[in-house]
Parts: sequence; structure tokens; C-alpha cells
Amino acid sequence: MAEKKEKKIVAAATGEEISNKEAEKKSASKGTRTTKEAEPVGNATGLRVGAVLCWLAAFALEVIALLILNGKIAWTFLPLLYQLIIALVLDLAFVIVGAQLWKKANKISPASEKNPIKFWLWNNMGVIACVLAFVPFIVLLLNNKEVDKKTKTIATVVAIIALLIGGVASYDFNPVSIEQKDAAVATISGNVYWAPFGKVYHTSEDCQALNQSETLTYGTVEQAIAAGRTRLCAFCAKRDHIDGVVTDKPVEEIEDSEVQSVNDAA
Repeated sequence: MAEKKEKKIVAAATGEEISNKEAEKKSASKGTRTTKEAEPVGNATGLRVGAVLCWLAAFALEVIALLILNGKIAWTFLPLLYQLIIALVLDLAFVIVGAQLWKKANKISPASEKNPIKFWLWNNMGVIACVLAFVPFIVLLLNNKEVDKKTKTIATVVAIIALLIGGVASYDFNPVSIEQKDAAVATISGNVYWAPFGKVYHTSEDCQALNQSETLTYGTVEQAIAAGRTRLCAFCAKRDHIDGVVTDKPVEEIEDSEVQSVNDAA
């Protein structure tokens, strides 16, 4: 029988790599986790302030692009098209950075689902900011009759591409609500585990879905959600009979024979 390859586990708080046995010892020394929600990871308010500042910079660059377009600002050493492209690229950069900060803040301090409109707006602020940072420029550019056709065409295409890239990068494909987070915290105690490029968290480092992952991160449910792992692995939920927690796919779709127990995996 082939010897089982030991995984590396990285502590979320310190980045320290430890073995499975060391992780178990540390977990045991800390005792069982309480169901009380812990302090958020990071500072959501600071992240949101940073996001707003980035979006304000993006709007300022859009204004600069419009002033360049109307001849109010002119860098004579560069053609008009190059000036517009530079302003649009910088605009896109600030839009994306702001969106990432805002999404990170939403994982730390989520909105409530009780108000669907606010929940949608809160989780789509990045997309809204992206639209405001590019659509007015595109509309005014298309209506400008003084710019030559080549410049207008290329600048419009660049702005539309930037709008699409920024929109996709700003959209939160896995939003989490405070109700979902509270349910997970109340149901799952102790450490959870996740892979560097995974989308979910697991209740055991021996979950079959982690068989190909040599490096794992462990921490609390709050830390997992703050890291962007907003869903529980469906295999773990099925194996541990966990209900009321959002999973990556319906638990009902998983057959009992598909679930590998921790004892079998050990």
C-alpha cells in the first residue's frame, strides 16, 4: 500500500506551515470552538473607505478622459488616442482594486438578506461603480462630432472592453449574507480547512475533495469566509450530517457511497 502523503497546513493567522499532527495538537490545546461569533477578520470599515477612495479616483480619471476628449487637457507629446487609452486603463485599475476591497469587506461584515434590495445593492457596488466609471464616457464619446472616426472607434472599443473586464472583476459570484454566516458559525465549531485555490471550506483536512491539495489553510469559519470561501463542502456536510449551512451544491445530489469517511481517509 502506498504511503499516504502528508499535507502541509498553513495557519490562517500566521501563515506558519505545520504538519497534520501538529495541527491536531494545536487544535486540541485550544479546545472546542464556541458557537459565538468571533471578532471579524480585518477591518471592514477601513476596506470600504479604501474602496470608495479608489472609485473616486476612477471617476476623476473618467473626468480627465472627458477633458482630454474635449481638448481642455492636452498632452502635446502624445496623440489624442494614446491619452484616452492611458486614462481608461488607469480608470479600470482603480475600479478593479476598489471592487476587490469592497468584496473583501463584504466577506468580513456581510449585509442582511432581510432587505433584498439593499442586499443586492451592497453586493453589487463594484459593478455599479464600474458602470458609472465608463458608461458616461462611452455615451459622450459616441456623441462627439469633433473626434476623427478612427480615434472614436478605437477609444470606444477600449472603453467597452474596460467596462466588461471591470464588470466581471467587480461582480461577486459568491455573496454571503449575515444570516448565512451566523448559521455557519452557530453550526460548525472548531477549525475548518481550505485549499489555496479552492472555493469552499471543509470540516476535515481528510475530506476526499482535498486529496489533491498538498497545502491547506486552517482557521475558524469566520476566517474561511473572510478568505472568500463562503460555502461548506457538500461532501463534508453529507458526512457530518450538517444542516442549515450553505453548501457548494445540494447535499441531496450526493450518494452515501460517494462520501468517504474520515476514518477511511486517515
